[in-house]
Amino acid sequence: MKKERTLVIIKPDGVQRSLIGDIISRIERTGLKFIGFKFFVPMREQCFSHYNKNDEWFEKVGERIVKERRSKGLNIEKEAREYGKDILEGNISFMTSGPVLAMVIQGNKSVGIVKKLVGGTEPMTSDVGTIRGDLTIDSYDLAGLDGRAVRNLVHCSDEVKEAEREISIWFKKEELISYTLVQEKILYDVNLDGILE
Repeated sequence: MKKERTLVIIKPDGVQRSLIGDIISRIERTGLKFIGFKFFVPMREQCFSHYNKNDEWFEKVGERIVKERRSKGLNIEKEAREYGKDILEGNISFMTSGPVLAMVIQGNKSVGIVKKLVGGTEPMTSDVGTIRGDLTIDSYDLAGLDGRAVRNLVHCSDEVKEAEREISIWFKKEELISYTLVQEKILYDVNLDGILE
């Protein structure tokens, strides 16, 4: 459990709003350890692999959009699946629009802890105290009106298996550094041996 890893990507809006330091600081204060950093502009193919969506997902998301359009009295111009594909295209366009900072983070329950820090996918409904709840004001409604992806600053993995799959898309094994932090003594050493001289 001490070696659980997760992926975090500060998206183009987080980079452009100069929030890199604040986001890193929030994660670092938990006691989790950074084992990889990479600053780059993502390639379309990497993003497509990263999002890993299938027809079932396109249909499910598309149905939600169709339902929402009906409730607002808007025309249904295409099949539900096509609306779902539009969401994926919007996310990929957004992620490839500028530089991002990808990070691999390691430590006990890293996936759950980072997910809690980041907050819900929609900034508007994210809890106060989370990265998305505190640092941005975007919403699904506004993103939908503008025909773009929601600008929610950060991607984080939802599950351990997903984290491992995502990490392999963005990082080579040799780009991840194995090292010890002094603070791990206080976090993981059962007997706290060697604290007192």
